Amino acid sequence: MELVTAQAIRDARERIASVLEPSPVEPSRALSDAVGVEVLIKCENLQRTGSFKLRGAYNRISLLTERERALGVVCASAGNHAQGVALAAKLLGVQATIYMPEAAPLPKVEATRSYGAEVRLLGASFDDSLAAATEFAATEGRIFVHPFDHPDIIAGQGTIGLELLEQVPEMATVVVPMGGGGLVSGIAVAVKDQRPDVHVVGVQAAGCASFPASLDAGAPRELPRAQTIADGIAVKKPGEITLAHVAALVDEVVVVDEDSIARALVLLLERAKLVAEGAAAASVAAILEKEATLTPPVVAIVSGGNIDPLLLQHVVTSGLAAAGRYVSLRTRVADRPGELHRLLGMLAEERANVVAVEHHRFGRRLRLEEVEVVLELETRGHEHIEHIKTVLRERGYLVGVD
Repeated sequence: MELVTAQAIRDARERIASVLEPSPVEPSRALSDAVGVEVLIKCENLQRTGSFKLRGAYNRISLLTERERALGVVCASAGNHAQGVALAAKLLGVQATIYMPEAAPLPKVEATRSYGAEVRLLGASFDDSLAAATEFAATEGRIFVHPFDHPDIIAGQGTIGLELLEQVPEMATVVVPMGGGGLVSGIAVAVKDQRPDVHVVGVQAAGCASFPASLDAGAPRELPRAQTIADGIAVKKPGEITLAHVAALVDEVVVVDEDSIARALVLLLERAKLVAEGAAAASVAAILEKEATLTPPVVAIVSGGNIDPLLLQHVVTSGLAAAGRYVSLRTRVADRPGELHRLLGMLAEERANVVAVEHHRFGRRLRLEEVEVVLELETRGHEHIEHIKTVLRERGYLVGVD
C-alpha cells in the first residue's frame, strides 16, 4: 500500500495555516523528575476545537471539488473529530451531518452543534455511529470524512510532526496516543522523513488495544468491545491505511491500563496545569509507567482537552486513589454516643483528612449494637493507607476497602 508522502504533509500545512496556529511545546519538570529523562509536552489540547482533529478535517474538506462540497459531508465521531469536521465545514461553507454515540459527552455534542453541524446521536459505541454514518453517506450521496483512515486526514494530522521538528529539533522520542492510528501515522511520516533516528511510540488503552493483534495478523482485526475512560481512542478496529503506516514507520506500540491513564490525567491537571481528556493522557501514562523506550528528549503528544466535567471528576478521584492519595474505607463501631468521635480522632492522629462520612445504623449484616461507617479519606500515599488500616485493626476495628 502506498504511504502518505512528506510532501503531502507539507502541502497540508500550507492549507491549514490560515485556520490554526502551531500548538505550543512546554517542558515538564514534573514528568522529567518522575522518569529521570527530559520530557516535553506538545499541547494539542490548547488547539482550536480543543484537539488536533481540525488539522486533518480541514485538509480533507478543503481538497473536495466544488461539486463534492455542494453535496455536504458526513462523519462519525466520539467527539473530537466531530468538532473538527463541523468547524472545517463551517469555515469552508459546507453542510455537515455528524453521527455520534448516544453516550457521547454532552460538552462535545453541544460544541459540535455550536459550529453549525447537524448532530445525530445513534449507537452505543463509535463503531455503531461509524456504520450508520457510512450508510447514510452512501444512501444520500454525501462525502464521508473518515476520522483516521484516509490519506488527506493522515496528512493533516502529520503537520504536528513538522511543527515538532522545528520546535524540538533535538527530539529523540515522540509518544503518541493511538485509536484508529491517523495521528501517529501522520506524525511518523513527517518525522521519519527528516529524522529517521527518532523513536516513534504509539500508545493504546488496554480496554481498546486493537493494534497489537492487527500488527501480528498483518491485517485489521476487530475487538469484541471497547471499554475505556479514554473515549477518544476507543476504536475497535484500525484502518487498513493506518495499519500499513504503523507497521512501516512506528517503532513501538505499547498499552496502558485505566489506572495509569487516570494518574497521568491528574498529574497533567495538578502539575502541568493542563486539562486533558483520557485519550490525550495515554501518552503521558506510557511515559510515567516507563512502558516505552524513552531516549531523551522525549515529547508527549497531549492530543485533546475535551473532557466531560463529570467524567473529569470521576477520573480525578480514580487517579488520586491509584496514587494512594484517596481511599474509601468501611468499618463498624459500637452504636453508642462518642464512638464515631473516637474513630475520627484516631484518624486525625494518623494525619488522614476526612473528606466524607456515611453513618448507617441499619444493615442485614449489622448486629443490633453496631453501626457501619464509610469514610472517604485524603491520604499521603499507599504506605500511609496501609499504616492507617493497620492502626485501625490493632485497635479492634474491622476494615474493608470500597
